[in-house]
Amino acid sequence: MPGTVVVVGAGVIGVASAYSLAKAGWNVTLLDRAAYGSGCSAGNCGYICPSHALPLATPGAIWYTLKTLFYANSPLKVRPGFLLRNLGWFLSFARRCNTRDMLHAAEGIQALLNSSRSLFDEILAEEAIACEWDTHGLLFVFQTAHAYQHYADTNRLLSDRFALPADVYDAQALTELEPALKPGSVSGGYLYRGDAQVRPDVLLKSWRAVLLKLGVRIVEDCEATGFTSTQQSATTLCTNQGEFLADAFVVATGAWTPKLNVELGCKVPIIPGKGYSYTVDRPALCPTYPMIWEEHRVAVSPFETGLRIGSTMEFAGYDETLNPSRLKLLRDAATMYLKEPGHDARLQNEWWGWRPMIHDGNPVIDRSPKYGNVWIAAGHGMLGLSMATGTGKLIAELLDGRSPHVDASAYSLKRFD
Repeated sequence: MPGTVVVVGAGVIGVASAYSLAKAGWNVTLLDRAAYGSGCSAGNCGYICPSHALPLATPGAIWYTLKTLFYANSPLKVRPGFLLRNLGWFLSFARRCNTRDMLHAAEGIQALLNSSRSLFDEILAEEAIACEWDTHGLLFVFQTAHAYQHYADTNRLLSDRFALPADVYDAQALTELEPALKPGSVSGGYLYRGDAQVRPDVLLKSWRAVLLKLGVRIVEDCEATGFTSTQQSATTLCTNQGEFLADAFVVATGAWTPKLNVELGCKVPIIPGKGYSYTVDRPALCPTYPMIWEEHRVAVSPFETGLRIGSTMEFAGYDETLNPSRLKLLRDAATMYLKEPGHDARLQNEWWGWRPMIHDGNPVIDRSPKYGNVWIAAGHGMLGLSMATGTGKLIAELLDGRSPHVDASAYSLKRFD
């Protein structure tokens, strides 16, 4: 029988977990060290993207990573000191940059992506959640002919192995499809029609109202510090606002999870990867399609209420500063590709957040080895929103002792032994 559960972390993974647990009959408390829905869940680009089945660790990726150490304006930036302090993580990443490990990791990634994509359709319809839902698909845009032609191999792999074919456009057809792109700025693109988009801050605000109707208690500015226990079960969660008694606990703390490694009784191999975005009011000629400018690693999100330009990756530890040079990369890319890049539009916000990166691309969704009633749901990398609803459903299944709807072994801690 469901009992009481405390979900630690009110980002999109914690919110989706709290939702699924409440729907399953659990008495849920959802708490966060900061504000509900802040952190990486607030300013990301909002993609729900089954097209991203392949992990970052692909053949050749490690050489690209190493080259970034020598380029000031690379979309991927690794500070040398951070690399040395986390050499084990990067070596594990390097060992997985081969076809066999890439395809193995992709099986787990795709299962959660496909599950979440279907569940978003169901949940948004059932709960009437406002989130600026967009199902145009996701457009991968290439500037050079070489990159456009080279990506054909990846598209063929996604189509043949993962049933993810794209519609292919040459330069002329692409600018006809998306008139917001500058003629002459692109060589072609690939459109994955199964992908979708939300505005994440709007989604989380609307989802909060649903949680409250389901009886979920939300506690903000509440930092977890550890557990008290009896034998191998946690009895209470200790926080700066006192103790929370529960039958079970879910730790969905994203990039902060390693701070609780001792309490969890394991080393969750997460490092923070800093992403950036800025959002402006919609320009007169706004893109219709969400898109990724692949060679510049920049993502474009045309929301109903704005235009967001985001992405880049900065490995700099738990650095809380906003680096203006990273935002400049995004603005320069917008100037390069868009007829109206939105530089004259009203700025809604500038943002950064820490993505919880695991070297093999799959999250941890598993029981703590220290406590039988503490579960971990963290490490979703750049795909937290895309995997959220599937993760929430899986967490509820695991806590209930039901058969999981996806193979949970892909997200087990044992894979790091």
